[in-house]
Amino acid sequence: MQSRRKLRFRLVLSFALFGFGLSVLFAVASLYVRAKVEDQLVNDTLQDEVNNLNKQVHENPNQPPKFDMLKAWTWSDRTIYKAPLAWQDLGSGVHDIVETDPSGRIRHYKLAVERKDGLVNFLRYDVSREELGRRQLLTSVIVAVFVFGLLSLAIGLWLSRKVLKPVTSLAQRIRDFRKAGKAEPLAQHFADDEVGELAQALDDYSARLTAMVERDREFNSDVSHELRTPLAVIASTTELLQGSPDLTPKLAERLKRIERASRQATELIEALLLLSRAERRGPTRGETTEVAKVAADVIESQRPQVRGKPLEIELEAREPLSVNAPASVLSVALTNLIGNAIKYTLEGTVRVEVGAGRIEVIDTGPGIKPEDAERLFQRGVRGEGAGGSGAGLGLAIVRRLCELYGWEVSMRPRADTNGAIASIVFA
Repeated sequence: MQSRRKLRFRLVLSFALFGFGLSVLFAVASLYVRAKVEDQLVNDTLQDEVNNLNKQVHENPNQPPKFDMLKAWTWSDRTIYKAPLAWQDLGSGVHDIVETDPSGRIRHYKLAVERKDGLVNFLRYDVSREELGRRQLLTSVIVAVFVFGLLSLAIGLWLSRKVLKPVTSLAQRIRDFRKAGKAEPLAQHFADDEVGELAQALDDYSARLTAMVERDREFNSDVSHELRTPLAVIASTTELLQGSPDLTPKLAERLKRIERASRQATELIEALLLLSRAERRGPTRGETTEVAKVAADVIESQRPQVRGKPLEIELEAREPLSVNAPASVLSVALTNLIGNAIKYTLEGTVRVEVGAGRIEVIDTGPGIKPEDAERLFQRGVRGEGAGGSGAGLGLAIVRRLCELYGWEVSMRPRADTNGAIASIVFA
C-alpha cells in the first residue's frame, strides 16, 4: 500500500532523519577517534616517562624525580616485595589497573613498568580526570546531536516550505477550481520549471476534456431533438389510428404496442439526457412518481416478450410507495430489470414486489452466481445464456441512473430455489 502522508511531511522527516543520523555518526566517530588517540598518547607518554625515570634513577639515585599528575616508585629486585602485591609480577610495559580502595571507591589508573639493570620502576598515571572529561565530552556530544537534530528539523521545515511552495500553490488552485466548478489557466501563474510543465499539462488536459464534454453535450442535444420529432409523429399518428371506427381488435393491439414502444423510446431519451448532464440529483422539477403504477405500466409493455412461454407475471404492492424522480427514469430502470427477468425465465413466475422503500423483481430462471452479481452491472457484460444481439449496456445504464438519484440497485441469487432477485432500494 502506498503511503498517504503528505509530500511535505515526508520531505521534512527525511531531512530531519538524515541530519540526526549524520550527527550521530559524527559523534560516534569523534568519540571513538578521541578515545583511541587519547589512549595511545597516554600509553606513549607513560612509556617515555618510565624510561626517563629509569635513566634518572641510574644517573642521580639520591635525587627523587618530580612529575605532574604522576607518581613514581623504584625498587630493586631484592626489595620488590615492598611493592603492592598486584604490581610485583607485572612485566615491562603499560598496564590498566582497576582496584577498589579501602573506602570502597573504584580507582582506575595506568601503570607503566620498566625492569632494567636490577631495578624495577613504576610510574602511575591517574585516569580518573580523563574519564570525567570523557563523560563531559559524551554529554556535550549528546546535547550537540539533539541540537543539530532540532536544527535539521527546523531547516527541513523551512526548506520544505520553500521547495514545495509551487506544488502547494498548484494543489490549492486545483482545489479552488473544484469548489468553483470552473477551471482557469494554471501555467501563467508558475515559472518555467517542472511545476510549470505540470501546470501546462493540466491546462492541456482540461482544454481537451472541456472540448470533449461540450461536443458530447451538443451531440446529446442534437440527437434528442432529432429523435423526439419522429417519435412525436409516430405517437400522434398512432393516436389518430386508434380513433378509427373500423379498427379491428388485432390491429388495435398492434397499434397499442407501437404506442408503448414509442413512449418507452421517449422515456429512454429523457433518461439518457439526464445521464449526459450528470446532475447530482437530476432535474426532478418536483415530480413525484408512484412506483407501483410505473411497475404496472412496464409489466404491460413487456408482456409481448412472454411469447407463449408458460410464464406468469405478478405485481404485489404491499404498501404505497412514491419517489421524487421523473417517471421516465424509473420506467427505464424497471424496463431493464423486468425485461431481463422475462428474457431469462423460460417457465414459472416473474413477481414484482413493491414496499418497504424498495422494489424487487423475483424470477424463477437459471439464476446467477454470487461472484457475478456485481460484474453484471459493468458495461458490455451479459449474463450466461444470453441470446440476441444485445450489447450488455442495460444494467450499466440502470446503475448510472440509480447513482444519479442516490438509489441502490443490486442483484443476488435466490436462496431457496433457482432464480435471481433484482432490487432497487430508494434513498
